[in-house]
Amino acid sequence: MASLSYLKRPISETPQFQLISADQPPIPSKFSTIHPLRRTSFQFSQSRVSGISPRRSHVVKASSIESTRVYDIPLLSASEAIERLRRNKESYKSTQRYLAMYSSVFGGITTDEAAMVIPMDDHMVHRGHGVFDTAAIVNGCLYELDQHLDRFLGSASKARINLPFDKETTKTILLKTVSASNCKNGSLRYWISSGPGDFQLSPSGCHQSALYAVVIQDQSPPNYKGIKVITSSIPIKPPQFAIMKSVNYLPNVLSKMEAEENGGYAAIWLDEEGFVAEGPNMNVAFVTKENELLMPSFDKILSGCTAKRVLELAGDLVKEGKVRGVKVKDVTVEEGKGAEEMMLIGSGVLVRPVLQWDDQVIGNGKEGVVTESLRKLILEDMKNGPSTVRTIIPY
Repeated sequence: MASLSYLKRPISETPQFQLISADQPPIPSKFSTIHPLRRTSFQFSQSRVSGISPRRSHVVKASSIESTRVYDIPLLSASEAIERLRRNKESYKSTQRYLAMYSSVFGGITTDEAAMVIPMDDHMVHRGHGVFDTAAIVNGCLYELDQHLDRFLGSASKARINLPFDKETTKTILLKTVSASNCKNGSLRYWISSGPGDFQLSPSGCHQSALYAVVIQDQSPPNYKGIKVITSSIPIKPPQFAIMKSVNYLPNVLSKMEAEENGGYAAIWLDEEGFVAEGPNMNVAFVTKENELLMPSFDKILSGCTAKRVLELAGDLVKEGKVRGVKVKDVTVEEGKGAEEMMLIGSGVLVRPVLQWDDQVIGNGKEGVVTESLRKLILEDMKNGPSTVRTIIPY
């Protein structure tokens, strides 16, 4: 009878997967169950051809008929699972560090990356029933926290998720999470989900909505170089879903992947009437030949906090004579591709010049004066703007 005794051993004594050379092809498999039913193993047939072996193995059983490799999967304790999470995180490099996480599920803040997890039965995980938002951390202040928080709570309302806390309590939790991280420059991302409860479709079994927040420190340097964009072939979200910042980002991801596969940075969506809409996670703006700053209206797309702040700051450029005026309206593709300047605007890219859209070079193919001026204005605003856009973090 098969034994489960190894499952009781310390993690250091449990079987480990052995990595096999990646250039070895996978082996056709057959699945068999080994009794008793408490233990199921996967048996993979192996060719007698020399040098051919499965990609991963750690237990080998010999047979006079055929050679097989049996995959034994250890049963882990909670502490062993967390330790493996920690080792897995340390096994690869990332430009991002996660300095702190708040979870209303465990009712506190952790600075251990291995503990920054959420329940699998949270409906945000398996049904996409959740919303999120973000705020930049600049010189010890959260930039446009109130503006992002208002949009965040509005998204939760549109998604019909009851708030776990009121606005002021949520704001206090977010500030304390950043304070615990001791992060002076980075970003704060936060989510509200319908909560854990079960794996059903309806959230009626979720006993309480959940709030999560993570402080992220990106160690890669900022990049404001000019980029290429393409027109997305991925359908844009219907307005009902586009105007809320939900976790349903599959169209956004596919749009971004499509751009990268075609040598671009991002893909531009058009709405159902063919007007310019937005990028996968940023707004778009143009400077016309008449020297007007032009931005698509927000009635069918996400209302970008950074984009709206740029529109406010652009008034300085009007006073300086760098632009004649500012307009928010429907923008045709012809107007966009025929513009003197084009830019992407968002909390991640700030204000980044677009030098080419599909096969059309924008303007003279170089970053324009207005794009550069707007980026300088937003950077200065993030560092030294008024208290209405900068919330001091109580470290």
